[in-house]
Amino acid sequence: MMAARTELQQQLLDQERHQHARIDPHGRTAGLPDVILGGQDGLVNVLGIILGVAVASGDPRLVLTAGLAAALAESVSMGAVAYTSTLAQADFYESERSREFRHIQLYPNHEKEEVRLIYQAKGFEGELLDQIVSKITADPETWVTVMLAEKHHLSPVDRGKAVVSAVVVGFSALIGSLIPLAPFLVLELPASVWAALAVSALTLFGVGVYKAQVTTVGRPARSGLEMAVIGTISALIGYAIGLLLKV
Repeated sequence: MMAARTELQQQLLDQERHQHARIDPHGRTAGLPDVILGGQDGLVNVLGIILGVAVASGDPRLVLTAGLAAALAESVSMGAVAYTSTLAQADFYESERSREFRHIQLYPNHEKEEVRLIYQAKGFEGELLDQIVSKITADPETWVTVMLAEKHHLSPVDRGKAVVSAVVVGFSALIGSLIPLAPFLVLELPASVWAALAVSALTLFGVGVYKAQVTTVGRPARSGLEMAVIGTISALIGYAIGLLLKV
């Protein structure tokens, strides 16, 4: 019986390790969502603005002025959003945590049954399952943490990371914003317009490919193509508005 338990526990541990390895085999995804969020948003938004200004005015200086102003505003705005979003997630976790504490006090039998069902679905049964349920529900802190993680798929949010997230997102947005602006520093209109489109599309494609390779989710080429197409189409809206308002 003890050998069967040990084997089952090892299988579950190996499965969990395998899942973590697939998601982040080298720990490279830490901060990746923030980088992609900021970079993609900054690139696409500024590209749309400068395309619209370029086709409407035909003035490179006006394009650079509008682009730089948008880049700085975008980076500050995205950083602020990342900061408040992280704090909101932390507040939500604390709210759900308080709610679960109330539940285990008011409906302990129902909450114990939920723990049983969770671990039963993982393959535990019999005496081992009873021991797991008893062990978890013996400590309210452990009980609530398990319910939040297994039932609601929530994990604690470090409020201290709000500043880090804001800096990463804001800086990524600034770098992304400068990419479509670069061609306007070295090329004349309208060549700079097409160069900005091409450079931006290639950058988005590369980011999509890298994201798929690192996270092992989706096909790299498809992920890159989707990101490039969606970003380019979004930016072309600015180009269309510039055509409509062309002086």
